[in-house]
Amino acid sequence: MDKSEKGNLDQVKHVVLVLSGKGGVGKSTITTELALALRHAGKKVGILDVDLCGPSIPRMLSVGKPEVHQCDAGWVPVYADPQQQLALMSIGFLMEDSDEAVVWRGPKKTALIGQFVSDVAWGELDVLLVDTPPGTSDEHLAVLENLRKHRVDGAVLVTTPQAVSTGDVRREITFCKKTGVKILGIVENMSGFVCPHCSECSNIFSKGGGEELAKLTGSVFLGSVPLDPLLTARLDEGRDFLQAFPESSTYTAISHITNTLLSSLDACNGTD
Repeated sequence: MDKSEKGNLDQVKHVVLVLSGKGGVGKSTITTELALALRHAGKKVGILDVDLCGPSIPRMLSVGKPEVHQCDAGWVPVYADPQQQLALMSIGFLMEDSDEAVVWRGPKKTALIGQFVSDVAWGELDVLLVDTPPGTSDEHLAVLENLRKHRVDGAVLVTTPQAVSTGDVRREITFCKKTGVKILGIVENMSGFVCPHCSECSNIFSKGGGEELAKLTGSVFLGSVPLDPLLTARLDEGRDFLQAFPESSTYTAISHITNTLLSSLDACNGTD
């Protein structure tokens, strides 16, 4: 393929979709923590936030509502760090009120997603994470259609310990298979509860559903992340949990998932 056909994604090495079968499973949390972990690993990362109904990543990265500028190549992404190692584009930057509901018909959503994919001047990135809306919808198809000129390495599926007893993630797996998107792995979020006082992780909820689902579907299990009040608090404050709590079990879990994902992406390169 001619490099010029790829446009603004020409210098992006890997594109990874982050999917969830339903809302409320912490998909945007996992996207944010993966991006921060990749940045701490020395990678240059971008997040394309196309979760049009709930653009929470700008708040999680404490970038506020900056003015989006344009250059000759398109929209300039917003950087979440002074070193410009973590770039972000989100519909949240284009809304007058962050609490405003996005009530748009399909064609308008599709058109905006097309602009986000093709018109953001990402520059050089090691990994672009695409935070998608929950479920499977026209937005997902619009993302894939607009990324067709640039290879999508695959998808990370985020679920909860109850994954086996619900059909939500199974539908995501079916969606990936029908659209030809490789499943890079499954992350089980909210797996256990970390006590904020003693740091002990207790399984007050069920555990292991994501890993069992991975086995049943022949997918890679990337790992599990506990429900950690310290992580939640840092996200609400827009502060870097990984930098603040490098000795925590949650840090270890996120680092393991990130390293496993990087190994999968390296394997993708090996099969080019």
